Amino acid sequence: MAGSARRDSETDRRLLLLVGLVVLCATTAVLLSLRDIGFGGPPSARELTSAATVAFLVAVGATVNVRIRIRATTHGVSWTEVAVLVGLAVAPVPWVILATGLGVGFVRGVLRVAPLKLAFGVAKDMVTAAVGGMVLLTTGWSWPIGGSVGRSIWALVAAYLVVVVLDEVLTFPVIALATRTRVRDLFREHYDLRIASAAARFAVIVSTLLILNSNPSFLIVVPPLVLSLHLAYSSRVRNRAERDAWQRLARTTDALNVVDLDKVLTTAVTQAAELFSADEVEIALREGTRTVRGAAGTLTYDGPADQAGAVDGSAIEVPLEGPDRAVDIGALRLRFRGPVRLSEREQYTLRTFASALCTALRNAQAYAELARVADEHAYAATHDALTGLANRRHLLEQGTEQLNARYADGVTALVLIDLNHFKEVNDTLGHAAGDRVLIQVAGRLRGAAHGDDLVARLGGDEFAVLLRGLPAPAVAAHRAEALLAALHEPLDLDGMRISVEASGGIAVAPASGGVAELLRRADVAMYQAKRAGQRISTYAPARDTADLGRLTLGGELPRAVADHEFTVNFQPIVDLGTGEVTSAEALARWHHPVHGMIDPLRFLEAVERSGLLPAFAEAILDQALIAAGSWRAAGFDLPVAVNVSPRSLLDARFPGSVLARLRAHDLPPDRLVLELTETLTLSQLDVVDRVLTRLRDEGVRLALDDFGTGYSSLSLLSRIPVHELKIDRSFVSVMEASAEAAAVIRSTLDLGRNLGLTVVAEGVESEPQRRALWELGCTAGQGHLFGRPVPSGTLLSTLHRGFGGRPGILAPPLHDAGAVLRLPSGRRQGGRGRGERLPHLPA
Repeated sequence: MAGSARRDSETDRRLLLLVGLVVLCATTAVLLSLRDIGFGGPPSARELTSAATVAFLVAVGATVNVRIRIRATTHGVSWTEVAVLVGLAVAPVPWVILATGLGVGFVRGVLRVAPLKLAFGVAKDMVTAAVGGMVLLTTGWSWPIGGSVGRSIWALVAAYLVVVVLDEVLTFPVIALATRTRVRDLFREHYDLRIASAAARFAVIVSTLLILNSNPSFLIVVPPLVLSLHLAYSSRVRNRAERDAWQRLARTTDALNVVDLDKVLTTAVTQAAELFSADEVEIALREGTRTVRGAAGTLTYDGPADQAGAVDGSAIEVPLEGPDRAVDIGALRLRFRGPVRLSEREQYTLRTFASALCTALRNAQAYAELARVADEHAYAATHDALTGLANRRHLLEQGTEQLNARYADGVTALVLIDLNHFKEVNDTLGHAAGDRVLIQVAGRLRGAAHGDDLVARLGGDEFAVLLRGLPAPAVAAHRAEALLAALHEPLDLDGMRISVEASGGIAVAPASGGVAELLRRADVAMYQAKRAGQRISTYAPARDTADLGRLTLGGELPRAVADHEFTVNFQPIVDLGTGEVTSAEALARWHHPVHGMIDPLRFLEAVERSGLLPAFAEAILDQALIAAGSWRAAGFDLPVAVNVSPRSLLDARFPGSVLARLRAHDLPPDRLVLELTETLTLSQLDVVDRVLTRLRDEGVRLALDDFGTGYSSLSLLSRIPVHELKIDRSFVSVMEASAEAAAVIRSTLDLGRNLGLTVVAEGVESEPQRRALWELGCTAGQGHLFGRPVPSGTLLSTLHRGFGGRPGILAPPLHDAGAVLRLPSGRRQGGRGRGERLPHLPA
């Protein structure tokens, strides 16, 4: 509003400046005229008569005009220039200038024109009279017309054109400033009618002068001719204005045929300003007390009615009501800076426009209400009414869209969360309290989720979080841990502190099966977590009892064990700095006579459930120890790492079996590393503790495999006396691109350094990964960069061959022997494992 006031003040200042300049020119012309009249002596009776006649003709020409309203100002198109040109042709120029000012001033004074407008009108006509007289004198005009009629006509043409053009050049800028319109629009408006009118007026001027030159008695025919031309011009202007008004009305009402309420209001206020030549248009709605204001082409206010503020000037108001006047939507107001009275045609147009606007507003409001109801129904169909989270339907839709996205970035995973013992809350405190618990749980999950994650309530006390754009599958476990950690703090319920426990299942999007399969897998993992007493479990195909293929293979296990179809491949573990092999990991394979080599993930759980686990474990351990013995005999005293099933650790006879095998193969216990997984049952750690303590006391070394991928990593590490940690390959593969994965690796290395544990990185595929791990402080690693899993004999041949003719070396060292190294901060890694030195492994 302040900016608009400043613009109005600037416009008024320019208007006064322009009018003042015209008045100054007119004053100069008057002074020069008075000087010329004074030099000629006392005026003669003929001069006075001529001046009075010209003044009378100018007054008559100023009275007979076509009135046009622009905004709050009414302008008249008069015949003044006809009287002025006739006067200039037959009378002295100074007298005509003074007579013009006298005649125009008299008429406008009688009509009570505003002072500024009066001053401009008188000054403008006197200036045009002075300039027209100068043109006539310059071109050699003489009266009466002598022999050179053609020359006289051309002089008159030149003078008339100058007067007409100068009149518009002086008038239109002033009108544009006074009405806040564009000058070029005024010049273009009715230009054809103005040209035709100018031609007709020139014909009247020529005819009048010819009559005066030949026989003045014929002047009696001039007034009827002028009146006829004036009426014809007025009729054409009026008809043109009405036609244009109806065309603009039709275009405006057509533009109102939209269903968006804001567009209807914007169109109405901006186009109505042009339609009715108003300074501003205002629509005040009854419902919602909303007020919208606008001028030609722009909005000036849109907001609450009580903040709209007062507006100066006058207003013409028409109610926005239906045909039966039963519905009152609001009011339409045309605002002007001064008093305005609409013509009968404009009043009818206003009523027609208001009726069309009322219909458009009612339609837009009805559509908005329908859209609102539709949005509410759509939201209700895809969201849980209690918590406001997405429901199962929305989760399935979003998940399907994500999985079908051809160029989706990252990995998609699902975390399924189920509250433990929630039924006790409902039974003890009532369902209302249970609902409040669910609402608080939903809020915490929403707060812990990342921006792209979708949190949903599937029903009851079951929630799901769709994780999108993960850099690696292993990151899903850390996201799930953060989600469940958000539920760790007790909830406040009517002054009571209630602890909520939950179990979570994680599943990564499968290659086939879509969201339904993803949800099923997360459900399988969640129930596995519940059965195992864990908080989080990640879906593993080996533990999915719904796999018919595994069920079929399970029936063949007795034969496979008896026929020794299970074999072992070995993957070397090397010192990242020197490239020297420090140990090897034994990896079980099933060489099926029909299906070929079968991955352990497809048969391990079936082995555990079949009762053949002890025989299977002994077979794998035997092969691993035989291989370690053969390497030792060949001069490569390497420990061998063997994965241990959690079920084996629950068997009190397991330590005795392991130690018996070590003695049978004449190997020291520290040549065996048992790799433990994070799927150990926490509730049964007392049994596991006794088993692992005996093995450790006998010298067998322990490692925690896939560290960082499960929720219980730190819990297990605080209970189990392991010697080393193994970083899962999923973190190593994305460590260069994922800050999250790099942070996990860095924190694991810091943890190992603080606890005096060796840290081994799995899945090292490239030299940049090797160097980055080594600079972070990781001393050992395994992966395809150093060697793939191969049979024992193949690995032994590889060790003999070595790298660069150096046996036992599988990769070039990262530094020259004997070089002085400036290690990065934190590069030194401890080599002691809880009170003892780890033999033969890099420290």
